Amino acid sequence: MSPDQEYVMKTVESRDVHFVRFWFVDVMGRIKSFAVNPNELEGAFEEGMGFDAGYIDGLSVSGERDMLAHPDASTFQVLPWRPDSNAVARMFCDIRTPDGGECPGDSRKILERVVAGISEEGFVANVGPEVEYFYFTDSHNAELLDHGGYFDLTELDSGTDLRRDTVLALEKMGVPVEYSHHEAGPSQHEIDLRHSDACSMADAVVTYKTVVKEIASSHGVYASFMPRPRADCPGSGMHVHMSLFDHDDRNVFFDPQDEGGFNLSGTARHFIAGLLAYAPQYCLVTNQYVNSYRRLAGGADAPFALGWGRSNRHTLVSVPGYRPNKQAGCRVELRLPDPACNPYLAFAAILSAGMRGIRDEMPLDPPLQDTLLDPAGGSGRGTDGLRLPETLGDAIRYFEESDFMREVLGEKVHAYLVEVKKREWREYLCEVGQWERDRWMEVL
Repeated sequence: MSPDQEYVMKTVESRDVHFVRFWFVDVMGRIKSFAVNPNELEGAFEEGMGFDAGYIDGLSVSGERDMLAHPDASTFQVLPWRPDSNAVARMFCDIRTPDGGECPGDSRKILERVVAGISEEGFVANVGPEVEYFYFTDSHNAELLDHGGYFDLTELDSGTDLRRDTVLALEKMGVPVEYSHHEAGPSQHEIDLRHSDACSMADAVVTYKTVVKEIASSHGVYASFMPRPRADCPGSGMHVHMSLFDHDDRNVFFDPQDEGGFNLSGTARHFIAGLLAYAPQYCLVTNQYVNSYRRLAGGADAPFALGWGRSNRHTLVSVPGYRPNKQAGCRVELRLPDPACNPYLAFAAILSAGMRGIRDEMPLDPPLQDTLLDPAGGSGRGTDGLRLPETLGDAIRYFEESDFMREVLGEKVHAYLVEVKKREWREYLCEVGQWERDRWMEVL
């Protein structure tokens, strides 16, 4: 038994843990779980725990329903919102087939493969997301709790205690937090996680979303990560900050001699070029619902330009300038993803795109200035003619034709996403909404 597994067994006994939840996600990123009696843990560490994957979206893409959940002891945490007596803990799991092989639909394993490949090339990928969400009175009506704005405090921010309890719960679960504040929209909030390696961060994002919802429920309200739940409010994004460090802990994105004044190395510029070049192809992964494109079409700070810049919040990639001469602070920010995505697949896709840019030494076009952007005409167009998808239907077409995404995600997950997203798009096109009735019923 490994040291991590021994720690789990001792903690279960000392903390009066009576239930251990095994966590994993389906291909869409929705958390799945079943509880295990502590008496079964030793066997679970050795052989895994069997379950029927046939009803879990995308997990049985190989046609095999019988799967085994193998708990990762390093992710063990006691759930702080449950009682101390008869306590409940959780561990993330890797999913395997009965013969011990990898499950093609295991999102966590897909990211682990990408990260292992990056490590073989001499790098460690650090990721830090800014995850936005809304609080509503319940899950049926998008009724706001407050009318506060960016960084508002006191009476305008009814979510102060909610965020406080959420941050405390996250820290008890080993998820460090950098910032928490009221966002620009009414009843909209943001908690920024301290950067870490990509695999740990994907686990942290899943934990974060669960904790936010649990704490909200305990206060009698509902937290939503829907990309744009209201037409009169800005959408919620998940801006992803990224940097690459070598195995000597040097930030390879940093170059103080950069003539452009961004302190970006050639490696960083190639990475950005890859993010831009492959964005239309991975957009279905970072923005996977019909509603995701409501956010991207909604203006505000949502990106619509397939380019990069520093202070420009409408470009796909931004280079933060808070600490311009600090090696540790040098990073790039991808503003495209939203919080409804599967973080494992999203991180796998965008890191692979950046690494492809480095391998192919892709040239980077000059940065875009605010005066060059026109959201009303040519939304999303890059200088090479590429465009960001404007609807889920557009994103499906780019994704389906992408050999790059097929390679990153695997043939089976790629085919599954094409199938399920085409179904969603067809269902959406068949719907008739109130906007159409209000606009056309009396005149047609």
